[in-house]
Amino acid sequence: MHLPRTSGVQLHVTSLPSGTLGRDAYAFVDWLAAAGQAWWQLLPLGPPDRYGSPYKARSAFAAWPRLTANHRAAVTSSELTEFRERNRYWLDDWERIAGRGAVADQVRFQRDWDALRAYAADRGIRIIGDIPIYVAPGSVDHRAHPDLFLRGVVAGTPPDSFSTTGQLWGNPLYDWPALQQRGYRWWTERLRRAFDLVDTARVDHFRAFVAYWAVPDGARDARAGRWRRGPGRAPFDAAARALAGAPPLVGARRFRADPLPPTASRHVLPDPLPLVAEDLGRITKPVERLRDELGLPGMVVIQFGFDPRDPDSPHRIGNHREHRVAYTSTHDNDTARGWYESLEPDVRAAVDAEIRRCGVQDRQPWWSLIRLTFSSRARVAIVQTQDVLGLGSEARMNRPGRATGSWRWRLDRGQLRRDHARRLREATEEASRLPA
Repeated sequence: MHLPRTSGVQLHVTSLPSGTLGRDAYAFVDWLAAAGQAWWQLLPLGPPDRYGSPYKARSAFAAWPRLTANHRAAVTSSELTEFRERNRYWLDDWERIAGRGAVADQVRFQRDWDALRAYAADRGIRIIGDIPIYVAPGSVDHRAHPDLFLRGVVAGTPPDSFSTTGQLWGNPLYDWPALQQRGYRWWTERLRRAFDLVDTARVDHFRAFVAYWAVPDGARDARAGRWRRGPGRAPFDAAARALAGAPPLVGARRFRADPLPPTASRHVLPDPLPLVAEDLGRITKPVERLRDELGLPGMVVIQFGFDPRDPDSPHRIGNHREHRVAYTSTHDNDTARGWYESLEPDVRAAVDAEIRRCGVQDRQPWWSLIRLTFSSRARVAIVQTQDVLGLGSEARMNRPGRATGSWRWRLDRGQLRRDHARRLREATEEASRLPA
């Protein structure tokens, strides 16, 4: 995937003042354009769980109706028919669970979304979406396709820097042989739906395609899990053949596949598919090899680049590569200001030294970190809106390993001002990231 040297800002729709695709969303697009940005990065758009997490959505395909600007807008019969035809792989299952009016709700969302996306495209702003690797337990997908999931084990991650007991997510795990027997049709349709909404998508927890952490159902924490082998590149190859017109692999096995619908994505997709691999966590050589074989850019996070025990970390600014997307922080991290102010004195001194070495020192440390991220060799750099505003830990979007208290941060109307746009544009131009 060709990535021009550009930058963007992460802000989920729920963090807009209204939390919808109404005038606040259009104002944010105008602000991005004024700030010289090329990308708007979002979190998943599905209906979240009771804690507000979009990573445990009730459907991997349906959008959250509450994001629409007008929940009572009229929907025509022709709109309903067209939407049913284009989305019939998943829509009937969603309608059975969501009830009367569910299809009309999806049409309203699609109409609002298409209008906003066209408005953004006219102003040079493209959308980066997010594809959670797993579905929620009890979700429409889990209930409609139980044969595609394992029994007796659930998803999680081993102990890491976020949690000494690991993260027990509890999501159902895929029965990859069962998916293989069906030609990975479910994954192909999931990617088809994603590319109907966004220009590029981040594949969450990419490393699980090589090996995933399986925890016995009922375990108290994730330490009881073990690694199991994932499917490798096969789901991506199946999707590429169906969505991007890629030729079959030489010598590839032929699998029984469900018939594909006559309607395809509304956009011609390139090969390789426009995806970003979220390759964070315990990344092994096989994970790196799969990412590179698929031609996908990986991720680097500035906050991970100052571990004195890991001088070879890919997150260190001096180790960044061009085919990457660099972040000040992600939705799972503290804000730039909160992180900087929480550092031990020796680590903070190392951060300050690196900022001085790169010539990006600013009077406010969080702006130094933004400029440091923009100075990266990575072709794309993304900052959180909270970092542009210089907000502390109280504005953090998520705290991994905690079920409550996350996903609540929201902008006040007028909080993101012209002077913020001007300052971000100056940093963007300084780093030669202004879009052509």
